[in-house]
Amino acid sequence: MTISNKKAYEKLNFGYITSINGSLIEIKGFESQVRTHDLIRVSEQNILGEVIQIYSDHATAQCFESTNNLKLGEKVTNLREPLSMELGPGLLGNVFDGIQRPLDITFENTNKGFLERGNDLPSLSRVKKWHFVPKKNINDIVSSGDIIGTVQETLVIEHRIMVPIGIKGKLSFIAKEGDYTIKDKLFCVKEKKVEKSFNMLQKWPIIKNRPYKRRESPIEPLITGMRVIDLLFPIAKGGTVAVPGGFGTGKTVIQQSLAKWCNADVIVFVGCGERGNEIADVLKQFIEIIDPKSGTALLNRIVLIANTSNMPVSAREASIFSGVTIGEYYRDMGYDVAVLADSTSRWAESLREISGLLEEMPAEEGYPAYLPSRISSFYERAGVVNLLGEDTANRERYGSLTIIGSVSPPSGDFSEPVTATTKRFVQAFWALDASLAYSKHYPAINWLNSYSNYPDYIVDWWSNRDIFWPEINLDWYESRDRVNNILSQENELRNIMQLIGEENLPDDQQLILFISKLIRNSFLIQNAFDDIDNFTDTKKLLGQIKLILLLYKEGMDLLNSGYLIEDIKNLEVINDILRISYSISNDNFSDIEKLKKRLNNEIESLKLSYGGSREK
Repeated sequence: MTISNKKAYEKLNFGYITSINGSLIEIKGFESQVRTHDLIRVSEQNILGEVIQIYSDHATAQCFESTNNLKLGEKVTNLREPLSMELGPGLLGNVFDGIQRPLDITFENTNKGFLERGNDLPSLSRVKKWHFVPKKNINDIVSSGDIIGTVQETLVIEHRIMVPIGIKGKLSFIAKEGDYTIKDKLFCVKEKKVEKSFNMLQKWPIIKNRPYKRRESPIEPLITGMRVIDLLFPIAKGGTVAVPGGFGTGKTVIQQSLAKWCNADVIVFVGCGERGNEIADVLKQFIEIIDPKSGTALLNRIVLIANTSNMPVSAREASIFSGVTIGEYYRDMGYDVAVLADSTSRWAESLREISGLLEEMPAEEGYPAYLPSRISSFYERAGVVNLLGEDTANRERYGSLTIIGSVSPPSGDFSEPVTATTKRFVQAFWALDASLAYSKHYPAINWLNSYSNYPDYIVDWWSNRDIFWPEINLDWYESRDRVNNILSQENELRNIMQLIGEENLPDDQQLILFISKLIRNSFLIQNAFDDIDNFTDTKKLLGQIKLILLLYKEGMDLLNSGYLIEDIKNLEVINDILRISYSISNDNFSDIEKLKKRLNNEIESLKLSYGGSREK
């Protein structure tokens, strides 16, 4: 490049601040060259930002850090690339802010409790060495997504080094097994006499979906261990869920329980705009929690992104899409990944604030008119996909990305724009109820306002794991329908019961109220902090609900034979059925079968005591 060309390039690549409005700045000088979503850097303060609007005589950028003490005329550099994630070994067990600055390393270097403006440490360590095991040979033909080798990132997750997107050719070099940093040359690919070298580190823009061959229909549930979810409102791997609820309804506890117990391989937890003490509490718990699957620290399969409410609002959107991008990267390795975002309402509030600073025409409640498109662009990145490339045995690979976003509607009003808009783009809705939470019913998922569209997709998976009891011929899908029907009938009977009293209802309706109370108090309530009750596996779940439904079936038969409702309520086994959740562990399914045998024996004894029938 000649001196004159270099000066012209620099002139187009630099601008200066002409206006400052909160986290927004206007820049003149490079508007003819800059692109939307390009990163900019305020040179003197080292503040990072993103171009969001371009006009004929200036560009507008939102800053990811505080604009305090910025001055008009300060120099701004166009970095000529969008905000991108550094992808490679070292992500798991790490804590980043919304734009992937490593918080633990920052604290070690500065020994300060606050993240200073202008911090520019690399996201992933350039000096730590990883043990690389090659899986391909020289002269192999490789293409995007093929697994070149592996690195044991943590004790439970194998990091698969893949050919970058858009690369195809013959492998001309591959490093021998050994220890390397993420910047060391690992392999070279030659295509049409052009040879390119690669290392462990990849970068990917957060605004762009990572490509795949095709999207598949979900067929396997994401098992959460929470009975109300796994039975009534299940989610499939690759699915989308909204968890709306007011203050104190248990959104954070549900997110933490999902992170600890769900059967995803990798968890990406995004704290978006939450209070600093809540984020600190989450980090503390995740560090201390032992993963029940591996017996090692839970942090070994979690990536944490912490964006607190005192950080600039423009970084909230970045944190949401940073989490999804990291999730897609592990999905492309063939893992089942769950992205937990808490909460998307804080992100929507930042969109409203930025829109106000831009003086855009507001839509409902001041939110921008493009709120639906932004929310849909987040949830649409979930799915089960057939991945690019092949594994080490030349087989096709599949991965899934599940997105679970909590929503914080003011005063628990589900009709407000963020909740109503989110509802349009998700396939499951876990509505948290303040009245249930205040009555100590957790998880406080309202069974009348919640729904899931996934049961038809995953019914075969459950059928293959069903337990066969000849006394009650119901599978998972039929048990779910029966429970929903009982709870719906209870809701219809509430108003009548308040008028005339429960004791004046017909016996069959009293039985419905009794069984629904049993379902609510022994099955739907779950203690996330109890060593037995915190997780219910599929076999115990099926046994527990079938036992309750067996009592309902036999109870109706007894009522039809002339027995009284008191005869059924006085069965001794009922107290033990109420205690199944916290008294019988997942490993002791035989104890549930013993309760089933006791139930049958007590019912037979009741029939024998009245000679097989009883007249009213």
